Amino acid sequence: MDHQEQLRRAALALGIPDDEVSRFIQHLRLSIRLSGGSNGAPVGQFGGLPRLPVGMDWPSDGVSPLPFIFSVDCAALPRIDGFGLPADGSLLFFLNHEQAAATGERRYGRVVYVPAGADTEMAAGSTDHAFVDKQYDVGATLRAEFPDWFGADEDDDEDEDEDDLSPFQQQLARDLERDLPHLDELCALANDLWPPDNGYASAYIGGYADAEVIKGIAEQTLAWREKTGEIVVPVAKWYSHVEKETHRLANEWVSLARFPVDNEFYYRSDGGFVIRHDDLAAGRLDEALSVAELIP
Repeated sequence: MDHQEQLRRAALALGIPDDEVSRFIQHLRLSIRLSGGSNGAPVGQFGGLPRLPVGMDWPSDGVSPLPFIFSVDCAALPRIDGFGLPADGSLLFFLNHEQAAATGERRYGRVVYVPAGADTEMAAGSTDHAFVDKQYDVGATLRAEFPDWFGADEDDDEDEDEDDLSPFQQQLARDLERDLPHLDELCALANDLWPPDNGYASAYIGGYADAEVIKGIAEQTLAWREKTGEIVVPVAKWYSHVEKETHRLANEWVSLARFPVDNEFYYRSDGGFVIRHDDLAAGRLDEALSVAELIP
């Protein structure tokens, strides 16, 4: 289904100008919400033992097996405009979220793509192992997502001082007001078509990458460009450069997967993977970066 055209038809029926709808669509992303107990045929499996290509060892960090989080059948997932998931085959996600959060090393997470028609077998292992969780099937629904900065100029107190926003945020807010005068109506329409969360979600595929993750990539990118002599950033302007680079990179990167992870020692434990749009479209899944967060 052409989701962009679906939104466009609904917006035009409300009298919203077509050029404004086009500008809004540039910022709208849909994510695939995976949850147990969903209606319809299962699209993936959480926990249990994964099916790997015949002869492939269980992915590891070089010392220990990586916990298997979930797998999805790409052909069974809803198709999303501009999101370059493989059309068929399976994606399997492995992540040691504690080590990934503690070290930031890529070896603690891995995405495995199994092409359609490949000979596979149940991975050798036991459901009693610490890296194997309880197995259950998940279904899929779609959810609308918007950039964080869409709400940068909104507050219940209309008298809020604009000085609370950085100059860059103030400019984004002014551009938003100019380019999308029907923003509230368009966001409400998108949420009607692809409703927000309702209940527990096992994972999300697609959508916007976490802003703090992109900010970290932006800082690393700028630091490397400085180190190589490509740019010079005055200390007093470092934060504004990070803001602008984060905004730019948010359009280049997408959340490949994000999911909560059970952990009795932390208030919240999240894991996932981010990837550049170009790498995903080209099937370079080994370029995905694992991300993890532990909140005491």
